[in-house]
Amino acid sequence: MKRPRQLHLNLFIQSRGHHEASWRHPASSALALTDIAYYRDVAQRAEAGLFDSIFLADQLALADTAAQAGTTWLEPITALGALAASTQRIGLIATASTTYSEPFNLARQFASLDHISSGRVGWNIVTSWLAAAARNYGGAGQVSHADRYARGEEFVQVVKALWDSWTDDAVLDDRTGGHYARANHIRPIDHAGTHYRVAGPLNMPRGPQGRPVFVQAGSSDTGRRFAARHAEAVFTAQMEKATAQEFYADLKRLVVAEGRAPDQALILPGLSPVIAATEAEAQRTVRELNDLTDPEVGRKRLSGRFGGHDFSHLPLDRPLAPEDFPDPGTVEAARSRTEVIVGLVRREKFTLRQLLAYLAGARGHYTTAGTPEQIADLIEDWFNDGAADGFNVMPPVLPSMLDAFVAEVIPLLQKRGLFRTAYEGRTLREHFGLARPESRL
Repeated sequence: MKRPRQLHLNLFIQSRGHHEASWRHPASSALALTDIAYYRDVAQRAEAGLFDSIFLADQLALADTAAQAGTTWLEPITALGALAASTQRIGLIATASTTYSEPFNLARQFASLDHISSGRVGWNIVTSWLAAAARNYGGAGQVSHADRYARGEEFVQVVKALWDSWTDDAVLDDRTGGHYARANHIRPIDHAGTHYRVAGPLNMPRGPQGRPVFVQAGSSDTGRRFAARHAEAVFTAQMEKATAQEFYADLKRLVVAEGRAPDQALILPGLSPVIAATEAEAQRTVRELNDLTDPEVGRKRLSGRFGGHDFSHLPLDRPLAPEDFPDPGTVEAARSRTEVIVGLVRREKFTLRQLLAYLAGARGHYTTAGTPEQIADLIEDWFNDGAADGFNVMPPVLPSMLDAFVAEVIPLLQKRGLFRTAYEGRTLREHFGLARPESRL
């Protein structure tokens, strides 16, 4: 008998929560954003709640809002090495850029993490769009959207080949016979492409999962096709159920067209819920957070989203129009997110102040406020109605809103038979129900 489909939940840890003003809110952690104890505490709370995984994002330049906002944190690959030792079952996902990394280095880092964590690691594949990041890595300017994805495609192919350059049974560790490994089970990859020349093989045996889980977050047309070829989990920003359903159906179609099973690419929209005993209390918390925001911080972040476009001339309280923004098709930044923002302006007729307050909640992901029952109802509705395979949970304030989700929402999902009551597997692939790739050597 086939097991009923179940939700997948990832916890996205960022700052002291995903609301722009979370770092100032009294309910947020008092620990420094560079204190590993903070991340360990949050990760262990998520593990107690049986989350599939936690996720640490990355940024390759100091934000120009750093003086007014909590936007600095630990480098994610290093941090996950520490968290692997202080957790037992929860998956560990980190962002790493294909634009400003080398395939051999990244392959070694993630293979090491997969061994250290006994198979709990995932790689969030990104192509970096910040102009400031380009300046930090010797570039004169941003790499174009098309070039980033062309480089990223080749990068992923090289890294896959490196992880497959050892067979699963290559290591003998035969002390008596004096044979550590089967030499004919370790092969060079001899890659010579447009962007990379890599001889290989990797100087490390294959990890417990074969390869880390591939995660991706681009929603542009190019990003979707990249995800359809490679991604096993997809983080996406959707501001309403209807667009989430459209994205879900389109990406699953593309996955099948690539010859893959649709359940081998999980779609996890971002969800940032303010949870309280009553809806009025939840809305009061939203107002508290919004009152702590600085509109000029929001304006700078909006500029960054649009590749540095100057919005300083726009008054805060005049209704916006799509014409106030660059055409998303011309933006060399995170194009899918700019499309979401322009679509929101077209639909809601926000003023700039209202738009910045909305984006302060979770930067274009779905935000909501309500009781535990209302949040569980929303999750169940999206899950059962073709909008999601689960959610990338983005608590507005950490750890308090995570605690509310674990204590109040997860038990409701468990009672409805939608979420696990105990971990069954040990690897991230097992949590996500993903096949283990075999070495192609």
